[in-house]
Amino acid sequence: MQRALRLLEAAGAHEDGAPAKQLAREAGIPLPTAYHLLRTLTHEDYLRRDKGVFTLGDAVGRLARSGHVQMRRSTVEDSLTHWRDAIGVAVYFAVYREGEIELVAVADAPYAPAVREWADFPETGHAHAIGQCLLSRLDEDARRDHLDRHPVQQVTPYSVRDRDALLERLGSLGRMEPVVERQEYAAGTVCAAIPITAGDIAAAMAISLPAHQAARLGPAVEQLSAGVGSLMAALAFSISI
Repeated sequence: MQRALRLLEAAGAHEDGAPAKQLAREAGIPLPTAYHLLRTLTHEDYLRRDKGVFTLGDAVGRLARSGHVQMRRSTVEDSLTHWRDAIGVAVYFAVYREGEIELVAVADAPYAPAVREWADFPETGHAHAIGQCLLSRLDEDARRDHLDRHPVQQVTPYSVRDRDALLERLGSLGRMEPVVERQEYAAGTVCAAIPITAGDIAAAMAISLPAHQAARLGPAVEQLSAGVGSLMAALAFSISI
């Protein structure tokens, strides 16, 4: 199972797909074994193969929706706790589900306090890093539909000023680029969010810091980004192969 997860993790890191040899190398699996697992994963629709490259298949998204994936809250919280302790920051996990931003879990501590939800979190996705990250993963129609239902509004003096400015910002982001916001949702707090690829499910990990520790934000998000692959496997997949 773990070898299959590593292959899915490697495939999920490549938006445009990757060939078998590259996936085997990145997953640390002998090529003959990788070929066998890739055939099985493709047959079961966890992967797609097109012109020699593999991408995540529809079964990954179906699992994430159906509950056959072991995306239990305890597993999520254990993973967040690991990164909270490793980096020394509050860590968050959120998904975009059925047209809404859903904060799944948070790991914080007295030395790494979470942001206080003083303004409704799903309603103010335009103002926080998690929301901006998730919105950046949507297609244009879904993004505009969300903003029709949850209009851009001034949350703090640093918030994005209007809908057009937000859409321009979101459109300029690379698909897997971290999103950083500084005091846009909560005065005195800086945040960064990292997109996670899990089939057709938009998900994000995020961290926050007091504004006076803003210099730590860049190194912290780099450390989390480096571990996103293993984190994705721990959170998203439990496939018996």
